[in-house]
Amino acid sequence: MPKVSVLLPVYNTPALYLRECIDSILSQTFKDFELIIVNDGSADQNVERVIKSYEDPRIRYYLNEKNLGISETRNRLIDLSQGEYLAVHDHDDVSAPQRFEKQVGYLDAHPDIGVLGTAHVELPKNKIVFHPLTNEEIEERLMYDCPLIHPSVMMRKSILEKTGVRYDKEYFPTEDYNLYLHLIGKTRFANLPDALFSYRKHKTNTTGKETKQIRAIERKVFAYLQTEHADLWRKAQLNHVRVTKIKVFGLPLIKVKSFQTTTNYYLFGFLPVLSVYSKISAKGRV
Repeated sequence: MPKVSVLLPVYNTPALYLRECIDSILSQTFKDFELIIVNDGSADQNVERVIKSYEDPRIRYYLNEKNLGISETRNRLIDLSQGEYLAVHDHDDVSAPQRFEKQVGYLDAHPDIGVLGTAHVELPKNKIVFHPLTNEEIEERLMYDCPLIHPSVMMRKSILEKTGVRYDKEYFPTEDYNLYLHLIGKTRFANLPDALFSYRKHKTNTTGKETKQIRAIERKVFAYLQTEHADLWRKAQLNHVRVTKIKVFGLPLIKVKSFQTTTNYYLFGFLPVLSVYSKISAKGRV
C-alpha cells in the first residue's frame, strides 16, 4: 500500500495548468504515493488527453459518468484511496518538490496531528501567505475564518474513517471549511511555516447567487459553532469582534459591530438598522 494518496479532482481544467499540476506531483522528492485523478465529467476532451499522456504507474484515473460536483467527487477520491495519508490537491495548483516529504515527516513525528496544512505562494503575484501554526490558534481562527489552505492539506485517512466526517455538498462552496469544523475536538490541526504550495488565485469573484449561498451557510455555521463549540466561539468573539461607537454631542448614536465579512449598525447602541456585507472573493472551484 502507498504511504500517501494524492486526491486530484479535475473538471474542464486548462491543459497548461493541468500539466503543471500533475508534473509537480510526479516530481516530488517523496516517492511512495498514488495519484488518484477523478474527472468529474469534463466537457473539454483535452482534460482526458492530458491525463492519459502520462504513463506513470502511480496514476489511477477514473471518469464520473456525469458531473457530481466537487463534494461528491472528493468523497469518491477518499473512498478510492489506499494510503495512510491523504494529500489534497486542486487541479490548477502546484506543489513544491519537498511538500509531501515535509508533511509526511511531520505527521510521522506528531501522531496527534490529523490535519496538516502549509504556508503558500499566491499566484500570479508570487505573494507568500502564512497561516497560524498551532492547534489552538487554528481552532480559534476557525470560528470566523478558514486558516487552512485546503489544497495544501495532508490528512490522516484514519481520522475520517473513525469519525465518518466527509465533504457535504450542502455547504458548497465552503465544504472544506465545514469538514474542518466537524473535526474540531476529534483531532488536532497544524500548519507548516514553509511555503510548499502555489495557489492560483483567480480574478473573478463569486456570482451573486453563490454569494447568497455563502451568506446562508455562514448563518448556519455560526449557529453550529455557538452550540457545539461554545467556549471557542466566545473566545473568538471576545478577541475578534470589532466595536466602534459614533457619538454626537457626546451622546452614543451609532454602534458599529464587525465580525468576519459582516458589519452591523445599531441606533443608540441596541436598535439594528443596517447590515453590510463585504464582497467575497473565491478561487475558481471544480
